Amino acid sequence: MVAWLPELARGEAVFLPADPPRMGRMAFWTPGSEPPDLGVEPEELTVIRPHGSSVRRARVVAVLLPVEQALPLLTRCRALGADGSGRASAGTAFWGTAALLGLQLLARGRMLPGVSPEGFDAWRIGPLDTEDHEWLASLAATMPPWARSVAVPGLSPLTLPAAEPLLRAFLDAVADSLARPPAARQVTGGPAFAVRAPQSVPEQRGWAAEVAAGRDAGLAVSLRLELGRADSFRAVVQLRSLADPTVLADAADLWSGRATAPELFGPRAKVDTLLTLRRAARAWPPAGRMLDSAAPAGLELSDEEAQSLLGDAAESLAAAGVAVHWPKELVRELTASGVLEPVRRQGTQSSAASFLSSGGLLDFRWRVALGDQELTEEELERLVQAHRPIVRLRDQWVVVDPELVRRLRRTAQSRTTSLTPINALGAALTGSVEVDGEQVAVTASGVLEELRSRIAAPEDRAAREPQGPPKALAATLRDYQLRGLNWLHRMTSLGLGGCLADDMGLGKTVTLIALHLRRQERKTTAGPTLVVCPASLLGNWEREIQRFAPATPVRRFHGPGRDLAGLDGGADGGFVLTTYGTMRRDAERLTEQPWGLLVADEAQHVKNPHALTAQALRRIPSRGRVALTGTPVENNLSELWSLLDWTTPGLLGTLTSFRDRYATAVEGDRDEQAARRLAALVGPFLLRRRKADPGIAPELPPKTETDQPVSLTKEQVSLYEALVRELMTEIEERQGIARRGLVMKLLTGLKQVCNHPAQFLKEPAGAKLPGRSGKLELLDELLDTVLAEDGSALVFTQYVAMGALLERHLADRGVDTLFLHGGTTVKRREEMVDAFQAGEKKVFLLSLKAAGTGLNLTRAGHVIHYDRWWNPAVEDQATDRAYRIGQTQPVQVHKLIAEGTVEDRVAEMLRQKRELADSVLGSGEAAFSELSDSELAELVTLRKTGR
Repeated sequence: MVAWLPELARGEAVFLPADPPRMGRMAFWTPGSEPPDLGVEPEELTVIRPHGSSVRRARVVAVLLPVEQALPLLTRCRALGADGSGRASAGTAFWGTAALLGLQLLARGRMLPGVSPEGFDAWRIGPLDTEDHEWLASLAATMPPWARSVAVPGLSPLTLPAAEPLLRAFLDAVADSLARPPAARQVTGGPAFAVRAPQSVPEQRGWAAEVAAGRDAGLAVSLRLELGRADSFRAVVQLRSLADPTVLADAADLWSGRATAPELFGPRAKVDTLLTLRRAARAWPPAGRMLDSAAPAGLELSDEEAQSLLGDAAESLAAAGVAVHWPKELVRELTASGVLEPVRRQGTQSSAASFLSSGGLLDFRWRVALGDQELTEEELERLVQAHRPIVRLRDQWVVVDPELVRRLRRTAQSRTTSLTPINALGAALTGSVEVDGEQVAVTASGVLEELRSRIAAPEDRAAREPQGPPKALAATLRDYQLRGLNWLHRMTSLGLGGCLADDMGLGKTVTLIALHLRRQERKTTAGPTLVVCPASLLGNWEREIQRFAPATPVRRFHGPGRDLAGLDGGADGGFVLTTYGTMRRDAERLTEQPWGLLVADEAQHVKNPHALTAQALRRIPSRGRVALTGTPVENNLSELWSLLDWTTPGLLGTLTSFRDRYATAVEGDRDEQAARRLAALVGPFLLRRRKADPGIAPELPPKTETDQPVSLTKEQVSLYEALVRELMTEIEERQGIARRGLVMKLLTGLKQVCNHPAQFLKEPAGAKLPGRSGKLELLDELLDTVLAEDGSALVFTQYVAMGALLERHLADRGVDTLFLHGGTTVKRREEMVDAFQAGEKKVFLLSLKAAGTGLNLTRAGHVIHYDRWWNPAVEDQATDRAYRIGQTQPVQVHKLIAEGTVEDRVAEMLRQKRELADSVLGSGEAAFSELSDSELAELVTLRKTGR
């Protein structure tokens, strides 16, 4: 068929109508040649051939195809002639264009049921709007004589049929061939209009006419609402000509004969109007009262009926083809929102900072407006007392939402509880407040609006308020660091806190040091800064302060003999460094000191608000609080609440209300509106920049992450399979906590088997290590390459025992290493970091939990994850020990994965569904404890890898 296409296009085509339309056919022939081979037996056909100024009959041999089969041929033939090359005849190109028009109309849903002259069910094209009518007429005017060279019953044998009726018949055939919606069976109660075979349904002619009335006739029917007698409303039946949409008339004029140019409404205007109103009565029962009159012209409406036409009733009537028109100058809708303003009895505050610290309250009141004019209290009372959905107000008819009236009445009776300044600020940021369990749009006024505008859009605001670094800072801040400094200073100066959540390695420490120095420049903010951090970071903080603020005193409140002497009264504007453990044990001593600034570094350590460490941190007083973390959310949104409720208490409400209002909606229901409200609320209090963001760290070298698959040795395979068999049998017999414990035991054991049999079997020192683990062999190969190139590498493992095995194995191979873990003293940690950064040692073994944050190890050009931590955020933090500001060489990240094992499956999940991994796998192996037996078996079963 494709080979015949060019010849088919150059030939002739004509449409042969039939009853019902879907039985019509397209005839194709090539004058003077054999008909195209379309897999159909050719037939003789009588056509009317133009001959000079007259026509004559002729016999041709043609191929006749149903319209449905002919459509793709016609559209392709049209494409052949669309470039003007003449490869398609005028007639074939015309019918190709007509086919395209029919398909476009169907795609827009332009189809109506009907009954053919012989009583068959038949879909047809319609309704057509003014543009459709114009396009159809213009296309018909271009129909060449050959395109209509077919004898039509009822015409002279030598008369060409009229172009537009023939084109309309073809379009109806397209509709009847393709539009067989199954829903028609429900509409008609039978198979008519829904199946291919013709159905004789003369009894449905009236139903079909009523369905199409006013849609595809000469007019459209609508209801125009007008003010009636005694402050009531009246619906007037209005007609619009489809031939000339500018022609309008009331139905009363049509019945009385007073309508202008009645011919423009079509020959069946009165019948179509009655049928349309009958259809409207089914959509909206009150319209049925009009049908009691032989000449329905309008309808008196009750308050409830008028109100219904503002909502669902109007939609139902529109679906039935009857529009509802409310005069714009007659009825206007009220807009309602809330206004937050200071309670007058407690006085207004002159500045944002004093407003927040005053403890004053803000009243919530309704603001109801007509257009841009706010209504008075007296007018609001009239609305409440009117008990009508449409009320006369300010010489206008106003639509009153019953729900709004209910809220106004309830507010007037109960007086909504006033909001605290921090609650009001949250409402101003999100643009809504909860009233009686519902979210209501609000606007802020006065000092609250000033405060909202000052903290909204943190980076944009900081860019609009440029301020240089403090004079005492011995460093040049990058642009994004300076913006972060300005943001932190503005927030803490207002008495608000903030979370600086930049990626690891972007310089949060130097930004915080600059903040401390700037706060010392003003008496109102000067004072000592307490930094609480993991023990491994004490040395890093001390070195950074001495480097960037050499004139600033710094002391450690850690270890034996620690004291706070000399800090009484807050006169010392220096730094005090302590650990989370020390802070928890000495919380009482720390709470007695008035701190100018309190900083929680690696703040994810206090993400559990119920833990003793987090509770102790909350008790320490300060004039400003700042959280520093590269991972504000590791597992769930409740962690975000914990951080921000510490930096700015009360901002997010209670943890229970936060979970109900945001966490459940965002995490569970994927509620986009709730997510937007939460983003608007927390955005000003959390500044997050990533290394990959444009303009943040363009000088950073490339980072390449590679999954390194390794095969298990025979010993590992034997241990792996035995462990799965043994524990899966026990797991299937247990429930609850006992089952979850066994699942954790299984997953931990399998990971240890993948690392090395000696770790799983807890073999004594001196046990043979080489040749027993695929991972160990690959590690040797990687380190040999790194050391041969005079490079340095970090090797992370989550198991201290595995780190000890690696330390012994590498020492036996002559590789001198450092090994940092949770038992390493603070002093020894600092010595190790200095030795590695100085190039004294090339391989640094690190426990992931003890060394995954805070360290600066840019000497390394390679990061090797010997085993995987099943939380990508934690793994990324570890990688950032090397990939951070100051790194000058490309960083290669190697992730060792045992093929065919549980490690392999989890690695694939982390690659394909990183977002899911962040939320579902964030808690590590514990996330798998809820898997069913079959799901768990699928996860841990050893697979063949084909290697």
